[in-house]
Amino acid sequence: QVQLVESGGGLVQTGGSLRLSCAASGRTFSTYTMGWFRQAPGKEREFVAAITRSPSITYYADSVKGRFTISRDNAKNTVYLQMNSLKPEDTAVYYCASRRPYDSGNYYRNSAYSYWGQGTQVTVSS
Repeated sequence: QVQLVESGGGLVQTGGSLRLSCAASGRTFSTYTMGWFRQAPGKEREFVAAITRSPSITYYADSVKGRFTISRDNAKNTVYLQMNSLKPEDTAVYYCASRRPYDSGNYYRNSAYSYWGQGTQVTVSS
């Protein structure tokens, strides 16, 4: 069982930046693909970004490409999401998720991930 704990959410003005962190338990973090998803009120949870195990290939939703950067530090069992040029439409609860090496499904689908954090709120004011 893997536990994921997100932090770093908050209130920021349009154009501002935030860095989310997700700390994972366990000794197999480096073998997992890690993802960030978000869910706005009244909407379905959607894919934001993912980073594979080595060589840490990254993937982004079109809506955040060029503004968000996902990274990982395996020594700290932590994945990060640097969010720049934030917009009001980025307002959502952001979730961290982990995908085991043998999990199936496309990396951008919720169902491809086995473990989820509790979420952290990001609010972007206009």
